[in-house]
Amino acid sequence: MAGITHVVLVAWNGDREALSRRADELVDGHLPGIPGVLGIDRGTSVSTEGLEGDIDWGMVVRFETPDDALAYLPHPEHRPVADFIGANSSRVVVFDIPAR
Repeated sequence: MAGITHVVLVAWNGDREALSRRADELVDGHLPGIPGVLGIDRGTSVSTEGLEGDIDWGMVVRFETPDDALAYLPHPEHRPVADFIGANSSRVVVFDIPAR
């Protein structure tokens, strides 16, 4: 069974640099040990296209299976990251893509 690529895009409602740094710290401290997580990339855009719109920060989490992605949402190590994003964002986009 193919995995899932979980994409999260965030527009912060405060100091973009400080909130992005804190989000990076939370991701690095909480998400890598969650079962089924194959890899994580996170941070601010380095694109030269300038098409980010109001998006300040993003994260991509790759899961081994769709069941791993479902188990991630209520996992206690996911909560600090999700709660921080929810409390400090004006907009969040989540897009899950089946891996090939």
